Amino acid sequence: MTEETADLPLDQVRTLLAVVDEGTFDAAAAALHVTPSAVSQRVKALEQRTGRVLLLRTKPVRPTESGAVLVRLARQVARLERDAYAELGLSGAAGEPTRVSVAVNADSLATWFIGALTELPQEPRLCFELRREDEAHTAALLREGVVMAAVTSSPDPVPGCAVRFLGRMRYLPCAGPGFAARHLGGPLREALAVAPVVVFDRRDDFQDGFARRFGHGGASTARHYVPTSEGFVEAVAAGLGWGMVPEPQARPLLRAGRLVDFAPDRAVDVPLHWQQWKLDSPALAMVADAVMATARRALRR
Repeated sequence: MTEETADLPLDQVRTLLAVVDEGTFDAAAAALHVTPSAVSQRVKALEQRTGRVLLLRTKPVRPTESGAVLVRLARQVARLERDAYAELGLSGAAGEPTRVSVAVNADSLATWFIGALTELPQEPRLCFELRREDEAHTAALLREGVVMAAVTSSPDPVPGCAVRFLGRMRYLPCAGPGFAARHLGGPLREALAVAPVVVFDRRDDFQDGFARRFGHGGASTARHYVPTSEGFVEAVAAGLGWGMVPEPQARPLLRAGRLVDFAPDRAVDVPLHWQQWKLDSPALAMVADAVMATARRALRR
């Protein structure tokens, strides 16, 4: 720890983290077994020490950009403390497993990521807090200190993090056979402009990006929002609309005749990366090794 961070009282930093995690000063006070006034005084003292506003007093409370830096510091210190207790043989006495928080996109969750976690040894005991987020946005959770690792599409490391390439997830443009016959029989530039489309949520522009490859401004405004990976694939197979389906999910449905690849030469590969805190944490290192090994088997290189 640097001399500068050593000047930050850890009780104040931990209190800031508690307020962010619990959402309110009163809830943080209950979690820390102190009064709300004590929580408020600690946060104010930390803001005075840093010369920055650290929290937006909304409901729930949210950290400012400066506050997110200290939240990340607090989580890293807590992680190092738990690892030290484990090496001293103290974590077993407490009976608490080590918790690892990871941000991961829905398609990885549905296809290969859980398999990586099942390959981890039974000891030390690990518990996972997985935060589902689009691969283009998972890095933001790392930056805010909400998670300690993430599957992300960004090769640019978040400050304080290391990056490793996982592989490429291939997506196939798919539709149900009946839907394809009705809506996608003509030139795709015109067809994709009007054919109903399935999207994950309102931030999902993947299908629009695919339609733009044909010279159109985007996919049709006739949209079905289906915010789960499995539900998305089922909606496409059921004929609600076309969509970009992960290859591992598409292949069995293509063989069964429930899906057709209506542009077989237009597959899209999305590069995925593993970003994690630069910490000498045995638990995090074990998870990273398992994720890398599984990705080598499951993703295209």
